[in-house]
Amino acid sequence: MTPDEEKAILQSEPEELRRQLRIAWQTISELRQVNSLLERRIAELEGGGDDRPTFVKPNRPKSTGVKGPRKKRAVEHNHSRHREAPTKIVKHSLDRCPKCSHGLRRKSIDYTRQVIELPAPQPVDVIEHQVIKGYCPHCERWRSPKLDLTGQVLGQGRIGVRIVSLIAQLRNGLRMGVAQIQQYLATVHNLTISQGEIVKLLHRVREATTEVVEGLKKEVQAAEIVHADETGWREDGKNGYIWSFSTTGEAAVRYYEYDPSRAQAVVKRVLGDKTRGHLASDFYCGYNDYPGPQQRCWTHLLRDLHELKEKHEKEPEVIEWAKQVRALYDDAKQWLQEIRGPTIEQREMKYVELVGRSHQLGMQYTYAKRHPCQALAKRLLRHEDELFQFVLVKGLSADNNLAERSIRPLVVTRKISGGTRSDAGTKTRMALATLFQTWRARGLNPFHECLKLLSRQAPVAT
Repeated sequence: MTPDEEKAILQSEPEELRRQLRIAWQTISELRQVNSLLERRIAELEGGGDDRPTFVKPNRPKSTGVKGPRKKRAVEHNHSRHREAPTKIVKHSLDRCPKCSHGLRRKSIDYTRQVIELPAPQPVDVIEHQVIKGYCPHCERWRSPKLDLTGQVLGQGRIGVRIVSLIAQLRNGLRMGVAQIQQYLATVHNLTISQGEIVKLLHRVREATTEVVEGLKKEVQAAEIVHADETGWREDGKNGYIWSFSTTGEAAVRYYEYDPSRAQAVVKRVLGDKTRGHLASDFYCGYNDYPGPQQRCWTHLLRDLHELKEKHEKEPEVIEWAKQVRALYDDAKQWLQEIRGPTIEQREMKYVELVGRSHQLGMQYTYAKRHPCQALAKRLLRHEDELFQFVLVKGLSADNNLAERSIRPLVVTRKISGGTRSDAGTKTRMALATLFQTWRARGLNPFHECLKLLSRQAPVAT
């Protein structure tokens, strides 16, 4: 390397070092800014700032170490664990002292401990009915008694009514699948039965209880208050609807019926043309032609009002109108709580007042085209005589919660199974749901009631 080349290299090194130094200082400056932001964010999170991320839980306040007085339990809860009546007693006793081997005397119970256990699984009883024939020399014919197993089996089947009732309970009460029922019977009772036979037994239960289900339908038609709702159901891959009709009281009924249509004719067909009881429902137009008085569900209306306020939260006019509609409901509920045993005249006066206020709110925006409140204002006018029937009638609810809770078990079943695959399967599902949900609503044991019904021991649910 010549002296000139070496000199050029030495002169270029300081420039390269200065360039690298500038880059390093710039990186350090950026890291300091990031560090400052992180320290500020950590301080905000530790200080419990309101702008913390939604996934970060607020800090728990530090304990002072001083605990207040222990809250005393209510008097009615001051009792020991409930003990069952023992079905078997096992005694544990010592004959001699474990330390000195001296004989023990004056024995008495020191303490007891209960263990609740299931007995060994009981296998099914296979009962063989032998029909003995005898020869009559006078008639010169063989004679045998007529075998009548009514109340023990359904038709000419081989499965007893107790097993049939258990299968119906597992299917409708516990929502078990047919394969699960088959496995349960084989595991617990050592009973081998095909899935097809299980389905056939459920159909036979429906056929044997047709009159009872029709009787429940007549009870719904004659009820003073009926709650109705509908939900989707698929039969053999085709869309249809389950219609639910529920009544209240000690003789409560839960009646279900499937129909491919969601038209008004279904309500007329199920409830009849001469029905005059109060019908509680949502705002679906399928209930509009019901001949009797109606109570529309306030829960649905309040939900729509809430959505209206959220969608137009920056429009005070809309917010104020929605609040005034909500005030009608609050006023009616508060009046019913404050007035003990209102007379018919008091109820009618309050009803007229509420309907008048509702009419004014409806007229406010009914003809205001494209106004956010127009749709709900029209609803107030269309159903103004159906919003406050609960003020007039004692025991009538302002919502349709009963119908929605009644139809919920079938909604869960639909989500699990997707529906039914035949007309017979749908009829069986609806009939057994009617029976089992009615028994449950009346506080009865569905298994025992089904067994009584199939055994014809006593009239049930009629």
